[in-house]
Amino acid sequence: MRRFIIIISPVIAAVIAMTGLAGTANATAPGRVSDFYGQRLAWSACGGGFQCATLKVPLDYSKPAGKRIKISLIRLPATGKKIGSLVLNFGGPGVSGVDSLKVSRTIVSASLRRRFDIVSFDPRGVGGSAPVRCLGTLGLDAYYSTDPTPDTKAELKQARMWAKTFAKACATNAGKDLLAHVGTGEAARDMDVMRSALGDSRLTYLGWSYGTYLGARYADLFPRRIRAMVLDGAEDPNQSGGEFVQSQAAGFGTALESFLRDCFKAKGCPFKKHSVRAAVKRIDALYQRADRAPLRNTYDGRQVSEAVVRTGVQQALYGVAYWPTLRLALAQGFKGDGSLLLRLADLYNGRREDGTYANTLEALRAIQCLDRPELRCPYWPVKGKRFTKKVRAHGSPPIVVVGTTRDPATPYALAKALAAQLSKGVLLTKNGDGHTAYAGGSTCLERQIDRYLITARAPRPGACTARA
Repeated sequence: MRRFIIIISPVIAAVIAMTGLAGTANATAPGRVSDFYGQRLAWSACGGGFQCATLKVPLDYSKPAGKRIKISLIRLPATGKKIGSLVLNFGGPGVSGVDSLKVSRTIVSASLRRRFDIVSFDPRGVGGSAPVRCLGTLGLDAYYSTDPTPDTKAELKQARMWAKTFAKACATNAGKDLLAHVGTGEAARDMDVMRSALGDSRLTYLGWSYGTYLGARYADLFPRRIRAMVLDGAEDPNQSGGEFVQSQAAGFGTALESFLRDCFKAKGCPFKKHSVRAAVKRIDALYQRADRAPLRNTYDGRQVSEAVVRTGVQQALYGVAYWPTLRLALAQGFKGDGSLLLRLADLYNGRREDGTYANTLEALRAIQCLDRPELRCPYWPVKGKRFTKKVRAHGSPPIVVVGTTRDPATPYALAKALAAQLSKGVLLTKNGDGHTAYAGGSTCLERQIDRYLITARAPRPGACTARA
């Protein structure tokens, strides 16, 4: 499940450092932002007990009479006496909330299913909501294989060429109008229109990973329209893009060490020396080997480059469920076979079995270059607006922030920082590994979250055991 919760990585950031409007409608557009509120959603069955609908929002909130886009929604109707809707965001940016809910309906507990319609959505620029599209399959295969650590003039030239090619393709295929309006600030405003269309006077929200950044932006704009909000695997809105990348690099380093210590106790661990330093050195040597020449691939005809190997390792560090696969993938990689590492990288990159790609990382790139333009977007066709500030959300009810002590992608320090910023932040802690904590309501911490979302009464920090 955690493969659906993805945020920008040190690997992708390293590449970035070197380096007609879909889904719109113009007819009978409302003239004011308020005209979008209270619209009626036409829900229809879309398989597996789910219902789907679309929400109309302005492309540009400063020009509400202009172009409109449609936001794709999905819901599981409540099984009991309903409180309202629980809106989910699975992370990213760039992750399809519609697809994610379809394949992980048990991500929320039966208790929450009874009391809420479980609603998720594709944020603007993602999936079925005016998606950003840039390159085709072959182009994305090549782009995601670009050397993340160019150390020769030829590698640096290639990295710059692909960065320019990607940006130009996005401008051509997505259009500058769309690219200028896929940022988190406008996505947060979409969520408030959604809240109204769902018939809720106040928002009940659970966001993971990037979903915490989106939730924080919503809280900054609409603090008094929140009923209950859980931000799990938190980002710190007060961090610059560069600071965030540094935090992630440290987080993945901590996660790798945790994986290695577990590996040393497991059958089939490919490291003869049970030393973290020695094991990290051997993995670094694998990266260097793939940099010199691609690893063998028995799965298909693609090359298993250094970028692919690094992305595959990183994907497996998102959750302990991937650790056995990573042990096997590294054992094979040390023997020159990168096939399993390639499959792991495909999960991260959103490459499907038929060779096509979800637009996850294309949307991620577009959203990040608007939200954090200081994150080195030198060739991007539109200018972003930096949002780096403490989020206070004065006037909000208690907002629960959840941090995991060895979270690779959103390190625990970021959750502590966000909880401290919020005027009514409540920090809950999971002492453990993996990215984010809530996954269905079975642990003490998850039951605390369930009670809060149902009752809107905040839990006490530290009410569970250390590993709850």
